[in-house]
Amino acid sequence: MSANATTAEIVAAMRSAQRIAVVAHVRPDGDAVGSVLGLALSLRALGKDVIALLEDGVPNNLAFLPGTETVIQPGVAALNVDLAIALDTATHERIGEKCKALLDPAPLLVNIDHHPTNPAYGQLNFIDSASPATGQIIYNLLSEHGLPIDDAVRQNLFVAISTDTGSFQYSSTNARTHRIVAEMIDTGLDTARLAQLVYQSYPLRRLELMRAMLNEMQFRAEGRIVSWQLTQQLMDKIAMQPGDTEGLNDTLRMIDSVVSCVIFEETNDGKVRASARSKDSRVNVADVCAQFGGGGHRMAAGARLRGPITEAAEKFLQILEHEVRRID
Repeated sequence: MSANATTAEIVAAMRSAQRIAVVAHVRPDGDAVGSVLGLALSLRALGKDVIALLEDGVPNNLAFLPGTETVIQPGVAALNVDLAIALDTATHERIGEKCKALLDPAPLLVNIDHHPTNPAYGQLNFIDSASPATGQIIYNLLSEHGLPIDDAVRQNLFVAISTDTGSFQYSSTNARTHRIVAEMIDTGLDTARLAQLVYQSYPLRRLELMRAMLNEMQFRAEGRIVSWQLTQQLMDKIAMQPGDTEGLNDTLRMIDSVVSCVIFEETNDGKVRASARSKDSRVNVADVCAQFGGGGHRMAAGARLRGPITEAAEKFLQILEHEVRRID
């Protein structure tokens, strides 16, 4: 097992394989979907037989991306691939139980990610925690090694990069990020259209979610922590769809006094999903999430807790409050 393979080694594995599966984590976000499709479309243009696989499918808010119609959810007995590539997935289990079962027989697993907590679970691993998005890693890999990059690939990788950088607002955004987008614009990519589809095309139920959040949000630590508990009752009431909560934490983070924000969300299996953000690098929400078996980035991380939601939230917030008060 290679702790960190070179991109040349990974591209060599891609070129030598004929049937390739590309997968990302459960509850996929823009970086996961965009990275999977960007790489899958490039490899198909190279003449490879590529299966784009997502345990939970493509959320409605990203259905406009080219190639989404080719994404499959696990439902076949076997895939018989030469190579499996996991993208933007911090732990092997995060690709999903069904996807993992399908891909475990693959003779080679490549793991490409930017989460610093990734334990390098593949046979070939490329973990770049300095990269703001896995989509940026994929773009660099394709461009450096002369793999096909057409408009459809660019659309997917732009959305991957844009969403995981908070539309280029987060501190992880670097000069290379902006150069990549400049290169895309130089080739004719309509970034304004994509930004409108991502950030200005919300269904009404998304605004109803936001209204509920603003009415119900709770503060502690003198307003430096804000949290919200999203219940199954509300999800059912507004007929919430996958992807509807994407970016809601950014609204909470806008409050001037807030150092850290958390959204707690009930899940179908009785667990509670915590999605935490920080505005101060001294408050490491990945460390807080790690205490509940989760992880992620210093300023954006998540975990799954045992319910009920009120008890789970209190346990999490007590630890988070301790971390926030340490920077006094």
